[in-house]
Amino acid sequence: MTLRREAFLDQVKERGDYKDVQEADRAARVVLALLGAHLVGGVRAELAARLPEAFSLILLNPLQSAEPLSPERFVRATAAWIEGATEATAAWDVSAVLSTAADAAGDALMQQILLQLPAGYDLLFGRPQRT
Repeated sequence: MTLRREAFLDQVKERGDYKDVQEADRAARVVLALLGAHLVGGVRAELAARLPEAFSLILLNPLQSAEPLSPERFVRATAAWIEGATEATAAWDVSAVLSTAADAAGDALMQQILLQLPAGYDLLFGRPQRT
């Protein structure tokens, strides 16, 4: 089931403790654009289908990445794309957006998503895995 844009942004806003929906929207756009560069094929398409249309389009037309970024570099890249962000605030942004996306994805799809990403992304999604 696809989340409505307002519901998705309300969750991101609450988790990110943003002062308004515009801040949540900006974080969601950057984080999902970066995430889209790391996912391929059916997994990316399936996650996109569960997100509001505006965000699914961003996920399907991602920022280009030459190589998969480690979780730390993903946070740094997020900080670079959000004006005035620090690594600490970017980590907050990433967590707010990816945990909301993880809820939309569900457990089975999250397992497939995490298989496509470098180790450590489970924590960014708020879904720590047993090792």
